[in-house]
Order: sequence, then C-alpha cells, then structure tokens
Amino acid sequence: MAGRLELALPVVLFLLLVGQCRGGKIGVCYGRNADDLPAPDKVAQLIQQQSIKYVRIYDTNIDVIKAFANTGVELMVGVPNSDLLAFSQYQSNVDTWLKNSILPYYPATTITYITVGAEVTESPVNVSGLVVPAMRNVHTALKKAGLHKKITISSTHSLGILSRSFPPSAGAFNSSYAHFLKPMLEFLVENQAPFMVDLYPYYAYQNSPSNVSLNYALFSPQSQDVIDPNTGLVYTNMFDAQVDSIFFALMALNFKTLKIMVTESGWPNKGAAKETGATPDNAQTYNTNLIRHVVNDSGTPAKPGEEIDVYIFSLFNENRKPGIESERNWGLFFPDQSTIYSLDWTGRGNVDVMTGANITSANGTWCIASTNASETDLQNALNWACGPGNVDCSAIQPSQPCYQPDTLASHASYAFNSYYQQNGANVVACDFGGAGVRTTKDPSYDTCVYLAAGSKMSTTNSTSLPARSSSSPHPLAKYVTPLLFTLAVAIAGAML
Repeated sequence: MAGRLELALPVVLFLLLVGQCRGGKIGVCYGRNADDLPAPDKVAQLIQQQSIKYVRIYDTNIDVIKAFANTGVELMVGVPNSDLLAFSQYQSNVDTWLKNSILPYYPATTITYITVGAEVTESPVNVSGLVVPAMRNVHTALKKAGLHKKITISSTHSLGILSRSFPPSAGAFNSSYAHFLKPMLEFLVENQAPFMVDLYPYYAYQNSPSNVSLNYALFSPQSQDVIDPNTGLVYTNMFDAQVDSIFFALMALNFKTLKIMVTESGWPNKGAAKETGATPDNAQTYNTNLIRHVVNDSGTPAKPGEEIDVYIFSLFNENRKPGIESERNWGLFFPDQSTIYSLDWTGRGNVDVMTGANITSANGTWCIASTNASETDLQNALNWACGPGNVDCSAIQPSQPCYQPDTLASHASYAFNSYYQQNGANVVACDFGGAGVRTTKDPSYDTCVYLAAGSKMSTTNSTSLPARSSSSPHPLAKYVTPLLFTLAVAIAGAML
C-alpha cells in the first residue's frame, strides 16, 4: 500500500501542475465604432506584435476577415442584432451569407466562433425570440458546408439577463426571458457550445461605490472578503462573484455542465468628472489582474481551478460610441496604435524570454514594505505576491541570499519590489492596499540584490529554481495553498 501511495501522490501532483499550466485563453475585442482607426491589416499586425491569439469582432466585415488570413489568430465573428430577422426567417439568407462572408476566407482565416446576436435583452427592439431560430439556421448552413464541428455557435448576453445576481448562489435568470432562454440553453448543450456573457465589475463599482469597493472590483489583495451566506463561499473580487451568479442561475435550470465564456470584460481608461474610477492606472490594474486570474486557472469559489476564456474589451478607444465619456474610452490603444497603458498578455509578468530576467522601466525607484502597515496586512500582501502575484520568492527562502534578516518586513519588501518592477514600476503596482511604499534608495544589501528599474536580474537572484536534493522542499512550498496537498491526498486515497 505504501508503494502505491508513493506512486499515486507524484502522479496526482503532476496532473494538478499540468492542469494549472494549461490556463484559460485571453483574447481581445476589436470594436470599430470609430472614424479614426487604422486599416484592418495594420490592426492585424498590431495584434500579432502583442502576441494576442484570440480576437472578437462584431460582424463579418470582409476586409477585417481577410486581414487575419494566415496570422494564426483565431477569430470570433458576429451576426448583428439587425440581421436576426433575416437570419431567422429564411435558410437561404443564411446560406448566402455563409457563401459570401465566410467560405471564401476559411480556413486561411481561422474562424472558431460565430455569435448570433449580442446582448439581445438590452436591445431597444425585442429581438430575443429571433435568436434561437437564427442559431439553428446558421448551424444548418455550417453543417451543409461540413463546418459544424469546427465553428461553434452561441450568443452573447449581459449580466442583465439575470433577475438576481447577489449573493452569487441566488443567481437567477429573469423569468421574462424564459421563452427563448431554455431552447437556447438546450441548443448550446446539444452542440457543446459555451454560454457567453459580458461582465463588467466597473459598472457594479460605479453604480454602487458604497456597496462595492474599488479594491474588490480591481482584484486587489487588500479587498474585504464577501461571504455568500447560503454557501459559505468566500469571494475576494467582483468578477468571480459575477461568474458564479451565472453558474448558479444555470444550475437552477439544470444546465450546470455548460461552460461559461466571458466575451467582454474590461475597465475604462477615462471618464466624466463623476466617473472617478475610470483611469489608466485602474484600467491597467484590472486587466492585468484579470489576465493573471485567467491564465493561472484560478477558477471561482464555486468552481475552483476551472479554466475560463475571457475577451478583454477593447482594443481601441471608439470615438463614435454614444453615452457618457467612459463609453468611448475602453481601449488599450489610441487610434495611432500607441499604447494607453501596457499589458502583459502572458499573465506572468514582463519577462525577457531569452534570459528569464524581469524587464522594468527606467524610473529609478523601488518598492518596499511600509513602516505603517500592520503585520496582518504585510503577511496577506506577501502571500498574494508570492502566490497569485506570480513573484519568484525563492530568494527569501532559508539559505537563500535575501532570507536574512528573517523578518516579515524584509521578506515583504523583496516580494513587493519584485512585483513592482515586473509590472513596469507602475505606481499602482506598489500599492498593496497601502502596505507598500516607493523609495528612491536602493534597498539591496550584501548579496541580496533588489531588482532595479532598467536592470537585469542577477545570477544571485535568478528566476530559475535552485538545485535541491529530493528531500528538500520546493522554494515556494510555504506559499502553496494547502488545498493542493489535501486534494492530492484525497485523490491518492481513492486510488489505493
């Protein structure tokens, strides 16, 4: 039995690590409601330069589809709400559309999803009853072309499709949408398609800042936990709460096996005077943390470790969109293709692929633990930096260069600075809920070298894992959640 346990645990731990390395997919929404955007071929080049692999567009514009030919980028294309009537009435309309808009450019352009309708419950004209007939006609057209197994059909929804979203376990669909919702969910299950939803924690914060804190909306490690009174599940951010409200709503209708895909999420970089949360720093913080959350397969409290695909809204600011100021300012790039703020699409920090060293901007500052921070705040922030924050904390482990002095403040300072530098030395990256503070004095000492702006990581504090005997623990062992060990033992027990 002991021999089987020795075999089982490594196998289980390996499977767990492989699962974590897989990661959900991160894409970007390419909206074009603007009169000053670059040509589609220039946009395709920009997306390739950013190593973005998944793009959502909202129609089947031929110039855009052609621009992504032979790029390796996977496109999600859309049938606008204005076309739903024609698509739902006659199969011939859909057959002609497929023949003219998709087939001439496929598979040179990789098209993996077709969204039929977008947030139809928000449409000023009631077109919800047209969605499922249109989806069925698109499926029939794809089947005739032999593509129904290669291109997935779904429809996107806003969180407004729910009548209740808090607490997450009480998530429920609005009964007034039952006439089209149930047949649509049945279609998705039958065709192994995801339930697509657009989620915006920004609006939850903006509309109710007294109930939803900025930290909670931004994935900040210092946000106050929210406990679902029905399940006891603990929520540390609004995004997870919104995803789980959809999951529980699906489960209430007995569709708990449906995969959820987030087809829009983001944060505005600019807003009206009353939209104080709409800033480039907040937008960078939200999207950076969202990418990490997805890539790390963090899952949600109701479905821990579950991978989820997310499309960030949006590639460009769109100056023709109506509404308040923020509506036109969700972009990552200006129309001239310069960045509004930088993002690391890998979700693992800005890393020099050739050397493995962290790359930082040159501004001559470091980030250290604040002398005013409590031990609890420092410990929480340290745990986050060395865990979800993806900081390499091996240098502050026993026998390593930065272990001494063995104090919480010293260890936190090293971790804070590493996170700060690998995220572009941005002021937001040194916040840690007030536990971090920037300094112009180099905190390095003896052989412990703190990353500096513009510097490469020294061999002393290498990001590669130190050699160790089979009996010594992994350098990040004390920061690994006990859940992995508990789960591994439980599965191993089942294998005995």
